[in-house]
Amino acid sequence: MEYGLILEWIIKAVLMLLILLIGFAYTTYLERKVLARMQVRYGPNRAGPKGLLQPVADGVKLIFKEELIPAKADKRLFILAPVITVLPALTILAVVPFGGTVNLFGREITLSIAGDLNVGILYLTAVTSITVYGMVLAGWASNNKYAMMGGIRATAQVISYELALGLAFIGPILLASSMSVNEIVNAQGRMGWFFIYQPIGFIIFLIATLAEINRVPFDLPEAEQELVAGYHTEYSGMKFALFMMTEYIKMIVVAVLAATFFLGGYLGPFVDQIPWLGPVYLFIKVFILVFGIIWVRATWPRFRYDRLMAFGWKIMLPLAVLNVLLTGAFIILFPGVIR
Repeated sequence: MEYGLILEWIIKAVLMLLILLIGFAYTTYLERKVLARMQVRYGPNRAGPKGLLQPVADGVKLIFKEELIPAKADKRLFILAPVITVLPALTILAVVPFGGTVNLFGREITLSIAGDLNVGILYLTAVTSITVYGMVLAGWASNNKYAMMGGIRATAQVISYELALGLAFIGPILLASSMSVNEIVNAQGRMGWFFIYQPIGFIIFLIATLAEINRVPFDLPEAEQELVAGYHTEYSGMKFALFMMTEYIKMIVVAVLAATFFLGGYLGPFVDQIPWLGPVYLFIKVFILVFGIIWVRATWPRFRYDRLMAFGWKIMLPLAVLNVLLTGAFIILFPGVIR
């Protein structure tokens, strides 16, 4: 195998990790600023100009914060759980294209890490399912009833909403006639954004991903009124930071996936002439979606747990199945649209 290709993969992987880590830090800043503006207060404004160094200050604090492990905890699993939780969030975007092919240093470089994987959606669904193991292990290994209840809640919630989420992927797959993420983006270049053909699927995707990442109004595994902090009650220092890193990186990840599958991905005006516009268009779409996730947190109250589960099984799942049936009927009745 060509050494230049291996070096290209390594550089792209390192850049992706840096982008996600910086994105995590400043998504927390963005959220605090947006929530503050909506609640008529200032938000971070002390560390650096306009509080821009607040994520750095928070990181330094967490690095030097004392890390505690309960005496009767399963120490190996207690330490391993945050790692199992954060790794999928860092690797899930490997198959997502951030742009077309660009010429750099005399090489034709594709702006994605793994390239055009023909079963990219299978990779996405497999990797997203791993995080729940870290949550339930964190709750169980802590030897804490509140943490254990949070882990059980997280498992039930994620499994319930993953069914609807998996069915939401089927619409773009049927329209593009491919499980390749690149082909799904290219199909939107020919047909138009899949949001137009899949409004129900798009809404189901957004709601199910909010439940997947335990964001308001689906943050029942961390309900402080009932479970202190849920499955990470006993965690502190950098182990706690890994759980928070997972949540905020997944905010970015689900926004990237929503933009890719339903909003045309990196496609936009003049991308064919100027390939570097692709990542810019994708960033704009992701920023708008992340802002929407924060806006939901500022607006909606938390669900009651029985209603949360009823909503997933009695409304989301039937709607997702109906959407698949309607998509199949649309393709059969209007075959000329798929081209």
